Amino acid sequence: MRKKIDHFWIIYRNRGIAVIADLVSITLAFFFAYCFRFSFESSPQFSLAVLMHFFVVVLPVQFFFFVLFGLYRGVWRFASIPDLIRIVKAAAVGALFLVAVWFFTAEHHVYILPRSVPLLYFIFLVLMLGASRTAYRFCKSYHGMGGASRVLIIGAGDAGEGLIRDLFRHASQKYRPIAILDDHPVKYGRDLHGVRVVGKISDMGSVAEKYKIEHVFIAIPSMSAKAMRSIVDLCERFDLPYSTLPSLQELSSSQVNLGLLRQVSVEDLIGREEVHVDPSEITELLTGEVVLVTGGGGSIGSELCRQIAHFAPKKLIVLDHSEFNLYQIDQELHAMANQVQYEICLGSVADFTWMESVFAQHQPKVIFHAAAYKHVPMLESQYKVAIKNNVMGTKITAELAVQYQVEKFIFISTDKAVNPTNIMGATKRMGEAYCQALNQHAGTQFMVVRFGNVINSAGSVIPLFRKQIENGGPVTVTHPEITRYFMTIPEACRLILQAGSLGQGGEIFVLDMGEPIKIQYLAERLIQFSGKEIGRDIEIVHTGLRPGEKLFEELFYGHENLNATAHQKIMQSCYHSENQSIKECIDQLVESFQGDSLVELMQKLKLIVPEYQG
Repeated sequence: MRKKIDHFWIIYRNRGIAVIADLVSITLAFFFAYCFRFSFESSPQFSLAVLMHFFVVVLPVQFFFFVLFGLYRGVWRFASIPDLIRIVKAAAVGALFLVAVWFFTAEHHVYILPRSVPLLYFIFLVLMLGASRTAYRFCKSYHGMGGASRVLIIGAGDAGEGLIRDLFRHASQKYRPIAILDDHPVKYGRDLHGVRVVGKISDMGSVAEKYKIEHVFIAIPSMSAKAMRSIVDLCERFDLPYSTLPSLQELSSSQVNLGLLRQVSVEDLIGREEVHVDPSEITELLTGEVVLVTGGGGSIGSELCRQIAHFAPKKLIVLDHSEFNLYQIDQELHAMANQVQYEICLGSVADFTWMESVFAQHQPKVIFHAAAYKHVPMLESQYKVAIKNNVMGTKITAELAVQYQVEKFIFISTDKAVNPTNIMGATKRMGEAYCQALNQHAGTQFMVVRFGNVINSAGSVIPLFRKQIENGGPVTVTHPEITRYFMTIPEACRLILQAGSLGQGGEIFVLDMGEPIKIQYLAERLIQFSGKEIGRDIEIVHTGLRPGEKLFEELFYGHENLNATAHQKIMQSCYHSENQSIKECIDQLVESFQGDSLVELMQKLKLIVPEYQG
């Protein structure tokens, strides 16, 4: 109870002070208007009668307009443009009222009101009210900042401006913006709320030393992953703690504030670019259609299901052989606000009888074939299982697509299909070739979408590193120079849907993955982000390349001519092999692989995929 009383006392005390300040401003504005009109000389018109008339009539009415226009609903500490607009409106109406009073009561006066006085009164009143609020906000913003951390802001755009404004607004947060860095030459020397742009981002070291910077806030949501890596490297070099605003796709609104700042994550260093797609083309592909996603419980498949659900398909068929994965995506789809009609199908794409029953029951028109075994080292010793699932499963699904007159079949491939050195890559390359072969003689439009690693997919390197760090290390990297392409799962799936809408049949679409990143770099950053020190807290151990593993991956063959498409991050391969003979070879391989020896299988694999170096 005591706290409530104190709270109300503070509120009404502050409001009372604001009212008194405004009443004084009204009086002074009227007084200065007269003085200014007569050049601050003795005014024959200004008398006790004028003052009495003012205090009895104008002062209370002007205060009434202040209340009417909501001047006391805001908080002075957060005074902004809307508050200034309310002040202007209230002062303007008050000045007009002053004119009206003198006009209608002029015959009762022995004095006249100079025509310039109401206008001057309006101007002085707006200036005084605005100045009092600005001064209060300024004092509150800088009060108590003596012990605040000195912050360097990266980025002088809208996000940087919003962040600086919020830092001053919440001075109790103990962060004080000191300087700004931005690579845009036009912004050099400019001020944002009194904080100056003092140089380029590359000047961080000298600026940090000159201004005694203690923390760096990165305020460029549209920044590329490459630029983010460069800034993080600079912060690490000069031993400066750093935080960042989320990327554009993470920001739920354009309102930037201090609470959005977070630690830089490894995802920021890999896939920060925003990917735009044409929703109208994807809508045409999916809306009102029965869509089948194989491998629909996996990392890519489940995200495809989430995104497809937003395009209102007639029905979404989610097919996977993992009961647990299907359970998880089932729960997510069921909980969606825009709940889509969907069916869960538990089974293997390599089971022809079961797959045919799925096609017969649901009659899909669009298929995204994401079902595949993908763990490279494991599949080297499980080659028959890899062929059964990745090749036979693709063959069965593709042939049923032709039989049941599916309109579009999108095969999800991988960079490991290019010059493969492992069973997994070879099987995916056969899947690509089989789809291209069927496209030549079928009504179904077959297309391939090829891309590299996705962040945080099941069994990928980043979750492994995080687990190793949680366990105290060591973090195992196969080779200090090994590199991989990376993309976020949502980004990859958006581009898959866009490629599916662009394809007319027979294309191999290659997603622009940006620059390859060293796995060693990711390991080092993950250790640092966890608050550990490399070598002291967590060791990095090089274990050597695993069976079938390449030092670097490729996204296309040398003989593949890549052409641009309507989307800047999707390229198209124009190469077509002798597909019909490859189809026959794959058919023979699938019919006999269970009885073949390893030597016989390797011979057949190299006949179908001559680039295979296993």
